[in-house]
Amino acid sequence: MLDSSARVAPFRILLQVPGSQVYSPIACGATLEEINEHWDWLEQNLLHTLSVFDNKEDIASFVKGKVKALIAEETSSRLAEQEEDPEKFREALVKFETRFNFPEAEKLITYYSCCCWKGKVPRQGWLYLSINHLCFYSFFLGKELKLVVPWVDIQKLEKTSNVFLTATIRITTHSKERDFSMFLNLEEVFKIMEQLADVTLRRLLDNEGFELDPELQEPSQITKRHLEARAQNEFFRAFFRLPRQEKLHTVVDCSLWTPFSRCHTVGRMFATDSYICFASKEDGCCNVILPLREVVSIEKMEDTSLLPNPIIVSIRSKMAFQFIELKDRDDLVERLLVRLKQVHADRPVHYDTSQDDDMMSPVFNSTSMCSDHKFGDLEMVSSQNSEDSENERSLRPHPEALTAVFQQSSSQSPDSRMLSPLEGESEGNVTYRRSREQIKTSLWNDHFVEYGRTVCMFRTEKIRKLVAMGIPESLRGRLWLLFSDAVTDLASHPGYYGNLVEESMGKSCLVTEEIERDLHRSLPEHPAFQNETGIAALRRVLTAYAHRNPKIGYCQSMNILTSVLLLYAKEEEAFWLLVAVCERMLPDYFNHRVIGAQVDHSVFEELIKEHLPELAEHLNDPSALASVSLSWFLTLFLSIMPLESAVNVVDCFFYDGIKAVFQLGLAVLEANAEDLCSSKDDGQALMVLSRFLDHVKNEDSPGPRIGSHHAFFSDDQEPCPVTDIADLIRDSYEKFGNQSVEQIERMRCRHRIRVLQGHEDTTKQNVLRVVTPEVSILPEDLEELYDLFKREHMMSCYWEQPRPMAPRHDPSRPYAEQYRIDARQFTHLFQLVSPWTCGAHTETLAERTFRLLDDNMDHLIEFKAFVSCLDVMYNGEMNEKIKLLYRLHLPPALTENDHDSQSPLKNPLLSTSRPLVFGKSNGDATDYQKQLKQMIKDLAKEKDKGETELPKMSQREFIQFCKTLYSMFHEDPEENDLYQAIATVTTLLLQIGEVGQRSNSSGSFSQEGGGELQAASLSPEQDSVFADTDTETTPQDSGALPEEAEGDWTVSLEHILASLLTEQSLVNFFEKPLDIKSKLENAKINQYNLKTSEMSGQSQPELKQDSGLLRRRACHTKARTTVSWAVSP
Repeated sequence: MLDSSARVAPFRILLQVPGSQVYSPIACGATLEEINEHWDWLEQNLLHTLSVFDNKEDIASFVKGKVKALIAEETSSRLAEQEEDPEKFREALVKFETRFNFPEAEKLITYYSCCCWKGKVPRQGWLYLSINHLCFYSFFLGKELKLVVPWVDIQKLEKTSNVFLTATIRITTHSKERDFSMFLNLEEVFKIMEQLADVTLRRLLDNEGFELDPELQEPSQITKRHLEARAQNEFFRAFFRLPRQEKLHTVVDCSLWTPFSRCHTVGRMFATDSYICFASKEDGCCNVILPLREVVSIEKMEDTSLLPNPIIVSIRSKMAFQFIELKDRDDLVERLLVRLKQVHADRPVHYDTSQDDDMMSPVFNSTSMCSDHKFGDLEMVSSQNSEDSENERSLRPHPEALTAVFQQSSSQSPDSRMLSPLEGESEGNVTYRRSREQIKTSLWNDHFVEYGRTVCMFRTEKIRKLVAMGIPESLRGRLWLLFSDAVTDLASHPGYYGNLVEESMGKSCLVTEEIERDLHRSLPEHPAFQNETGIAALRRVLTAYAHRNPKIGYCQSMNILTSVLLLYAKEEEAFWLLVAVCERMLPDYFNHRVIGAQVDHSVFEELIKEHLPELAEHLNDPSALASVSLSWFLTLFLSIMPLESAVNVVDCFFYDGIKAVFQLGLAVLEANAEDLCSSKDDGQALMVLSRFLDHVKNEDSPGPRIGSHHAFFSDDQEPCPVTDIADLIRDSYEKFGNQSVEQIERMRCRHRIRVLQGHEDTTKQNVLRVVTPEVSILPEDLEELYDLFKREHMMSCYWEQPRPMAPRHDPSRPYAEQYRIDARQFTHLFQLVSPWTCGAHTETLAERTFRLLDDNMDHLIEFKAFVSCLDVMYNGEMNEKIKLLYRLHLPPALTENDHDSQSPLKNPLLSTSRPLVFGKSNGDATDYQKQLKQMIKDLAKEKDKGETELPKMSQREFIQFCKTLYSMFHEDPEENDLYQAIATVTTLLLQIGEVGQRSNSSGSFSQEGGGELQAASLSPEQDSVFADTDTETTPQDSGALPEEAEGDWTVSLEHILASLLTEQSLVNFFEKPLDIKSKLENAKINQYNLKTSEMSGQSQPELKQDSGLLRRRACHTKARTTVSWAVSP
């Protein structure tokens, strides 16, 4: 009814309020019949109810609200249709919205029936999972229980058990643990919880991950199906180690003909924008990756009983893959052909059939990748005299791997390129190493013949065993390219690296300075990096990558990894290998906070507890090993193990991914478990591991022995037994190789929550450490304030569109600046926790406070400024509080556009020409005249020492100052005395201001003459600074203040403070102790209510505050009720 599918709606029903130029569309229709149906519905359901409203504004508000409600109901219906049981989901959605009163933006994902345990008592109810919160509702034996836990507050999610139940989901926040059980499918619930918590934390706390993942930027699109698809997509990318942008389109069961086993292997086909992949159902049996750019054709074969629904996928290297038992084959082939055509149109393949001399020949023409450059051999030391020639050479990528260059320079014999005798090495050992290398090469060549030699090879358990033995030096770089699929990126971007080098070299910035600083620290013990050839190549690759990916730029440990890549791959190939490692294989490792490495190390700690429980128990805190083991992940053991051994680890990493590092780390710990358990402290344990890793050798390595210089041991210790890297890797596969990619990805998901929350705790501790010494608020109350401050920021992220003035949480900023709030958020917090509540005037006071605290005028304030202001309000001396109030009524806090600061100077009742009134006898008034004169004389002599003198307050500013004071006295037990006192002080200050004004206008000040103070009594209507602007006045009042003298009326802070000190009730009010704890408890309960009521359009009741209201005592009760509601909704 409220929307039409027609593109153009010629008929519309509009709402117009008489006297307004605004028309609001109510309904539209493509035909007259359709619009008449809408009108009939309005007559039956809406028009007859409008007569109950008193004014046109209420009618318009009601109609618009009704229309919005119908639209929301329609939206809910569409959301419900996405679920398996739309009717039940719609009913649950209504209950969720009713029970928790969230804004419409809080989207419900799914719900479950379960029990929530409180101690030993279970509460049966409903668990609602939304995009930002976990909610539980129970109504049992007349008791209602509502529980709301933001996902960003969850620090740990785990499956556990208690004495009553074996399967429980435990949710841990900063202060509590909550157990949920009695699910029909606990595993499904736990997966959804993990995914929601992970998605929300990455969206709100991980700025770097947020920017790389477009899906995180649209939380309103998240559904249960979306979460399941996202989990499957992330598993698929991790399993095949494909680029982040690859989106999974199709997953279908099928069988693939595997010629090496002469049968069809059962598995699943995965199809994305640029790839067709296959994984056997039996883990490790057979995997295949087919980049579409390598595919020549996709054809359907004749359907037979032996080959049901077959297709043939042919690739450029004259291989064909036969898939059978494909459901919806015709539709699948059609979609694959569309993507194949698109890939070939976007990136034509550079293919050279003349190359057939090595394993790369059937894949790509490497020389065509950099057609913009003519590569020549680089000399070890440049001897060019021309500076231009030197610059040109410095931009040329090196055409060979550095190992080959080093071997060529060290020997002229072709036979010695691969293997050269080491110093003191026997001829027999040299012969052994040569034979081992030849055997490995022969085994790999045999494997290529049977399983394929390109990126499209069959990947089986046999190839894993060959990798574990160590890849031959002659094949290492090329196989790294194939296993990581960097070869596809290389072929897809001809000339890309060369252009990056030209654009990036010669530019100076912080990143290039860091790169230059680390160049000579990269494998300094290797001859290839003891000359300018290796250093220049390393500089070009690192600088080009920093230019390609400024979000990462350059991080420490990238230099070590890139150095090793350059040893075994050509320079451009090394660049694309680095891209594969940083952006696909080790996601989030190389960024500002190295979140990915910390997550994987946290996963590693869990694996230690699972596989090595005795060692974990002895260590108590496995994270103590982080100082050593974290580098295992960041540098793949390259910085902690001899190079000839560590490259074997890199071999396994490129084939198996991070799983290889996990299992090798466990093998290292198991090999040293006895020594670690007997170690006396963490330092000794770290020394044990360092000595062991430094003595891991590679007896098959054909290259020179290049040890690690990171070991922590001295020569006077007992020699450490040597361990062969091949044996260590074999043990790691046999004992710890059972971890699947899916298990690792789920563990990563859980531990990412812990790591991100750990960073949040660190931020909080550092902010509190800086703020605590500067305020008098107790540390525990300060912590509560920080949580409220952060939650206010988060709630705006939950339900509001991003605003320029309220940027996202940015972890790269200094701790104190990571969370900042804007004026609207500050106003909410001010209403909740400030002791200066002034009814409807509270919002105005909050806005002025925000402007005062916003020193740099960026419309944002930090936690420190917020707390410092509260500290004055709660714990400041009276003079500090009055000074703060004084400053709140001067620019910049008070502005000309302040909606509550219109100048009342022309109001006759505010004229200062009236006599002072105390309600005392004439004799007392005469004494007070003398006191006043003396007070003015004393204050004139006082100077503000040590501080910048505050400007004097004009009458307009003074009136607003007094209005704030009046508003602050509501609900105070002594409010009658306070009103009388402030009336006295206000009248006194008005007279003081006039005395100064007359003095300024006459050019001199006479204490004896100049204006005798008269005492008279006024009517109650005149006993107030604030009178109605429309009050009729007597003729003598109307001409009280000369127009030209209005701007000269001023009063100083000293005048105000001294006058306030004359009234004991005012002194008591400002010096009485204030309890912040009750405010904090109330704020924790009502912070959500205040925000949701605002988001739902339920504006707070406005306290219409004018000059007459403050003197009408009969309104006090009503005012109290309204103010209380505003502070504690």
